[in-house]
Order: sequence, then structure tokens, then C-alpha cells
Amino acid sequence: MSDDAADVAEITEALGASHAAEASAPAPKATILVYSDDRSVRDQVRLTLGRRVASDLPEIEVVECATHHAVTKTLDAGGIDAVIMDGEATPAGGMGMCRQVKDEIANCPPVLLLVARVADAWLATWSRADAVVAYPIDPIRLPEAVAGILRTRLASEATVR
Repeated sequence: MSDDAADVAEITEALGASHAAEASAPAPKATILVYSDDRSVRDQVRLTLGRRVASDLPEIEVVECATHHAVTKTLDAGGIDAVIMDGEATPAGGMGMCRQVKDEIANCPPVLLLVARVADAWLATWSRADAVVAYPIDPIRLPEAVAGILRTRLASEATVR
């Protein structure tokens, strides 16, 4: 085999190995934290979001939290791309928690608040939420809103790298 043919064969093998490694590597996922003290709300959000909120975004993984402590611990650990908080959660409501995490978590992921009334949107502004969706959970509006905040988060992470 000539030197040129050997070089082409070596490059072809390297490209083949590279593509095989890419195919075997797990696809990236976007991790979404869902906070509510009500299991049925968490289940409904998870089912409404499905596996992917938009075709241009990676598959999602949902992490559920039922307490203030669990939310704080999970966000401190990192790796969360977006947060959905139930504004009606008790004893720690999503609006107050949203404001707290925005104040305390460096590079806090975007937060979407679920509110009982559209009129509560002004409170979401006070809490510094990135998006607001009113109850009842809408299977079109919720994934669209989550897709919007995920796109913003993933774009900002891409520019930082």
C-alpha cells in the first residue's frame, strides 16, 4: 500500500472511530426541577412536558422536589437547566422561593411559576420569575413556556463556554 493510501485508510479509520464514539455517547439532556408539595401537580407537570418540549431542544429529565430543603439542596448541587415552581405550594410558596433562589443561587437557572390566577402575574414579577403559566396546566402553553426558558438558558451557557 502506498503512503497516500495508508494515510487515507488511517484517516478513514479515525473518522469511523469518532462517529462510533459519538453514536455510543449518551445524548445530552436538559434537567428540569419541578417543585410542588402536591404530588398530583408534579405528576401533571411531568406528564405534560413529556420527553421533549420542542424538537430543537434535547430530551428532558425531570427532578421532582416536594420541600423547600430539597429544592435548595438540588439547586446547590448544580446541573439544573430550568425550574418550575408551584405558586400555590405550602408551606413555602413558589413565588417566595423563586425570589430566594434568584437572590442566593449564582447563575440561577430560569424559573417558571405556576399561578392560580392570571392576576397573580404581578407577584411573579416581584419574585423575578422568567415565565408564568396559569392553572389549569395547559398541555400547549406549559411546554412552549418551558421551551422558551430552556432556549435562553442553553444559549447563555453556549456563549459562556
